[in-house]
Parts: sequence; C-alpha cells; structure tokens
Amino acid sequence: MRLLVLGGTHFLGRHVATAALERGHDVATFTRGVSGEPPEGARALHGDRNDPDALPAALDGWAPELVVDTSCRTRAAARNAAAALGDVAGYAFVSSLNAYRNWPPGPVGKEEDEATWSTEDDDYGPNKAFAEREIGSAVGTGFLTARAGLIIGPHDYVYRLGWWLDRIARGGRVVVPAEGLAQPIALVDARDLAGWLVDMAERGETGAVNATGPNGMTTFGGLLDLCRDVTGSDAEWVPVPEADLLDAGVEEWVHLPLWLRAADAGPGWDIDTTRARSLGLPSRPLAESVADTWAWQTADGGPFVSPFGSPQPGLPVELEERLLAGR
Repeated sequence: MRLLVLGGTHFLGRHVATAALERGHDVATFTRGVSGEPPEGARALHGDRNDPDALPAALDGWAPELVVDTSCRTRAAARNAAAALGDVAGYAFVSSLNAYRNWPPGPVGKEEDEATWSTEDDDYGPNKAFAEREIGSAVGTGFLTARAGLIIGPHDYVYRLGWWLDRIARGGRVVVPAEGLAQPIALVDARDLAGWLVDMAERGETGAVNATGPNGMTTFGGLLDLCRDVTGSDAEWVPVPEADLLDAGVEEWVHLPLWLRAADAGPGWDIDTTRARSLGLPSRPLAESVADTWAWQTADGGPFVSPFGSPQPGLPVELEERLLAGR
C-alpha cells in the first residue's frame, strides 16, 4: 500500500520508514529536507508542514492510503494534515504523554479516563492534544493516537540515554541521584514503536494508546548498570542526596537525564499501558536497546539535536566536580 511518513529521516520517523519498506509498502517521506535523506527505497518529498499548500504540492497526485505521523508539533501542521489526508484508511499519529492535562506528574491511568489539554496555549502538550482532535476528526475511524513516553534506540540525537552512555563510558566517579536509583521506569525502543505504528495503520486501529514500555520494566539504577555493562566502564556510582542536587542547581531531566525528584518520579513514571500491551506493542530486552544505541552512537558521532529548543542534556563538568568534592 502507499504509506506516507510525516517525518522519516530522523530517529523514530526513520525507523517507521524502514519498517514500512520491509513490509513491502510504497513509502514516501515528507520533511523539510534539512536532516538528511530517508532510508533507501523511500521517495523523499519536501515542504514545510506549516504551509497549507506544501503537502498537496509535494504529493502531486500520489495519494497515500496509510499515514504514520511522527512530526506534528504545531496547530498549523495539524490543520494542514487534516485537510490533505482526511480520507486515508489508517492514520497512526505520534502524540505524547504531555497531551494529558495532569501529566507530569500524573499518574496516568486508562486512556479514556484521562483528560487532555483543551487550552489555546502554544505549548507542546496543548498542541499535541489539539492535533489529536483536529486530525482525528478529519480521519474518523482508523485514526490512532500513540501517546508516547520515553523513546530510546539507534539514531537518537536527543541525547538523553546517549549522555549517560558517554559519561559512564568515561569512567571514574559518576554523580547519580541517591533517591532515584530504585525508581521504576519504562522506556520503548524506537524500532518496536515504529513497527507497531505501521501495524496499527495497516489494521486501521482507532483511539488513544499510552505507547511506552511495561510499567516497572526496570529501575533507573538498573538502566545505569546496563550502560556500565555495555560500555565496559569502570564507573563508580556516587549517590548524591536529592536535597544536595537541588541546592547545587542541578536541573531535573536536563542535567541528569531521566531523573525526577522523588515527589514527582513515582506518579510521573506510573503509566497504564494495558491497551498498548493488548494491541501488541512489543518490548525487546532493554539490554539489546542499550547495546544497539551504544554501537550506533560510537560509530555515528552525530551532533545533539534539540527538538524544542531545549538545552543539551548532561551535567556540566564543573558542577559534577563540585558535587563530588568531599564525597
């Protein structure tokens, strides 16, 4: 079938295009053309999603039957997709847990029980919730919205897991959050999510899904231990109390990626994924995801990319040295 990937050259979109090609689809990607080429075999269409004329012009009569949308971040992009693609048979839309009005910190229960943003704020969460409504109304049956959690895997230039891998690979004494190591967390491999999104579009599945790994699949400390194993590092964890981290100006999620203060971490990671499991969202062994990410990262050496203008993740060296002093 003719399958259009909105996105398709970076991270999740690239894996979606690859999965669709492997299933024998006639694949096109629609991007701005600034982040490289799609996988071999996909036709590359270019344009700005915020321009209402760009997508119809790029399609030029090529009518997709299925869509996987990994790149919608603005209300204009949502309106334009709804206008151009409302008659497809299956549309899998990558939203975010940020579409929920109460997350973070959550917790997030069953999809139908949780309210999404309905404000006009031009922010990430409200924009995702708007796109769900706008495109979903146009497509109707066959529109699935995947409210994604933390995505990891090869081709991840956002550098959250990547920073931990690089820092741990350097070895020595590494600052870790004392209260955070035992916190259960959940992640989803981009390749698992990508193949599943193609499957959902093929099947014309409808509705919302919390699309992340099984609740409590590992702990934060367990993930860091895997990073140490995979990199062959001699890193030594130096647990620093949360109060000391905050007093020193350590920013959650930014300076220590994936770390949230204890009051928010429990509900923040507590996501009901019952529907995702019932619809077959796979979860490969975490050790495989971490090892494959490290293998790609060491071979690629690509630059950090900020998806929303956010700062590069990671603890500044001078701040880490201050925290380690006397410990």
